[in-house]
Amino acid sequence: MRAVRLSVVTAAATAAALTAVTGCAEKSDSKASDDAITVVAKDDSCEVSKKEFPAGHVKLAVENRGSKITEVYVLFPDDRIVTERENIGPGTKATITAEFKSGDYFIACKPGMKGDGIRQAVKATGGKAAAKRSPEMDAAVAAYRQYVQAQADATLPKVKVFTDAVRAGNIEAAKKAYAESRIGWERTEPVAESFGDIDPKVDVREDGLEDGQDPAKDWTGWHRLEKALWQDKKIGDREKQLADLLDKDLADWQKRVGKAEITPTSMANGAKELLDEVATGKVTGEEERYSHTDLVDFKANVEGAQKSFELLKPVASKNDPKLVAELDKQFAALNTLLDKYRTDKASYVFTSYEKVGKPERKELSDGVNALAEPLSKLAAAVVK
Repeated sequence: MRAVRLSVVTAAATAAALTAVTGCAEKSDSKASDDAITVVAKDDSCEVSKKEFPAGHVKLAVENRGSKITEVYVLFPDDRIVTERENIGPGTKATITAEFKSGDYFIACKPGMKGDGIRQAVKATGGKAAAKRSPEMDAAVAAYRQYVQAQADATLPKVKVFTDAVRAGNIEAAKKAYAESRIGWERTEPVAESFGDIDPKVDVREDGLEDGQDPAKDWTGWHRLEKALWQDKKIGDREKQLADLLDKDLADWQKRVGKAEITPTSMANGAKELLDEVATGKVTGEEERYSHTDLVDFKANVEGAQKSFELLKPVASKNDPKLVAELDKQFAALNTLLDKYRTDKASYVFTSYEKVGKPERKELSDGVNALAEPLSKLAAAVVK
């Protein structure tokens, strides 16, 4: 679930948390290089300083001068995502490093984090070749592609256990299978989201529906079934139809994963996105509001981010060894903190999040923020 989907009740608290996650990360990056593309996001505009630039590694220096939380996307013409940075709070900045092949793109700002956004057409020029990569970079991309495909392949049978229980009308069996069915998705969510159309089908929450959508007709996926199981406590014909649809949509995801656009910078930016997901959905309890299985998703998001980091470490270690040392330290600290709530060390069984008190949630939030700050610098370190 994209962290953009926030309830009105928690929006103010989330904005404060995002200032901690994104704002502190930009203190050392506030002096954007002269060749960066400046993106100024406002409530009613998206100002881009350069509409044409050389292909290769490009830095976007983003500033939100609006009153709403926003997100900035770089999109292919068919709306596939090149890179993104979600949850940029009012008055904060973000620096995004991305790899552009020559061609046409859109830079989109989404004030309020819904809809198609305010778009500016841009063009990368200078030949068909992508940015130069080292053998280590190519190896990292190849290994990550294998990892993402393996996670998708392993997810389908786990989802079938869940959806079979729904189709059988077995509420308790479906509850038991629910959280585990989501682990592979949560580990690799940025790749799944890059396609644009799959995430809204399988992982949207009710408050994430677009204006004009009818929850009774348009809300599908895991969280619709989560509500039926834990809140409504019933499985009807509609839920059984939704189980069939979830199987179909995730099979589509599995087939398309191998065609995803993956670059070293998208891996690094995706790791940061996963930490933002934790900060705005899992720590707040928004993601799994009925099942309270947030800590399972939390752990999977951290594992996915750490996998990208580990694969990029050979490159980053050469360019910024201090950053790598800090990331090693913060990943270890956050994993140790999470393991306090793991009731079965051999499996993904965690304490129900409703039993985690405010001081403990604050401790988890602080751990996420401590990791997110250096992780926001990984993409730039990879391409130094």
